[in-house]
Amino acid sequence: MNNQRTDYHVHPDYSIDASPVKIKEYCQRSLELGIREICFTTHVELDPVRQEKDNFVCLNGEKVSVLNFAWLDSYFEEITRAQDEFKHANLKVKAGIEVGYNRGCEEYVEKITSSYPFDYVLGAIHCLDHIAISSQKESPHYFRNKSLAELRRDYFLVLEEAVKTGLFDSIAHVDFYYRYGFAHYGSEIFTIHRGAIEPVFAEMARRGMGLEINTSSRRRGFEEFHPTREVLALAVKAGIKIFTVGSDAHSLKDLGKNIDEALELLKEYKLSNHVFTRRQASSL
Repeated sequence: MNNQRTDYHVHPDYSIDASPVKIKEYCQRSLELGIREICFTTHVELDPVRQEKDNFVCLNGEKVSVLNFAWLDSYFEEITRAQDEFKHANLKVKAGIEVGYNRGCEEYVEKITSSYPFDYVLGAIHCLDHIAISSQKESPHYFRNKSLAELRRDYFLVLEEAVKTGLFDSIAHVDFYYRYGFAHYGSEIFTIHRGAIEPVFAEMARRGMGLEINTSSRRRGFEEFHPTREVLALAVKAGIKIFTVGSDAHSLKDLGKNIDEALELLKEYKLSNHVFTRRQASSL
C-alpha cells in the first residue's frame, strides 16, 4: 500500500501567504487527484521579533493574531465538517499545523498543541537571525552577510534545538536553506549538511520523529526534493523510520504535485509512507 497517495503539507486560506482556497475546495480537488488522505498544515509563526510581520493567520479574510484562538476554533470546525462530508468518498481529512520554530516560542507551541486535538505537528526552520530565509525578497539580507560556514552553523544549531524540544512529530523540508540560498552560494550549498545533520538525524531517530519528503523544490526549478537523495540516505542510515510526503501547496494547482515521485523515492529506499492520527504515526 506504499503507493497510496497522501498529501501531508497543505496550506488552506488560514495561512497568510496562501491563496484564498477553502478546506472544502482542497478536499474536492483531492478526490479528483485520487488522494486518499490530506493533512492541512496552516502556518504558525511565533517569533516575537517578527510579531508585526509574521505572527498572523487569516480568519474570514481578516488578519488575526496567531495567538487569538478564535481561528483555531474555526479551523477545527471546518476540518470536522470536511471529515464528515468526505468520509463517504473515502477521503481522510487531518488537522495539522506547520510551526516555524524560533528559540523561545516553545510555551506558545505547547499551549496551541495541547489545547486542540491535532493529528500532526510539523516543525520547520523559516527564519535565522529573525530574517525569513523562506522569503525570496527577504532572504538576501541574511545570505549577503553570512558565509556558507555561518549559514551551516546557524541552521543546524536551530534545527537541533527544534528537534530537542520534542514538540514536533516531523520536520518539514529539512534542507530548506537551499531554496533561496542556491542563488547566492551556488552548488556548494548542497554539501553543507555533511557532518552537521547526522547528529540531528540520530536525535530524531532516537525520539521516533518523522521526516517529510517535500516536493515544492521541483516547482522552483530544482531536480531534487527536500531532502535531496544524499540527505535522505543519511536519514535512513541514522535510523529514521517515519516519513510523510507533502506538496507544500499554497494554491489549488500545487496540491498533490510530484507526490507520486516522492512515493517512488520512498519505495526505492524501502521506506513506508506514513499518516498521523492524534499525533500517532502509522504506515500505509
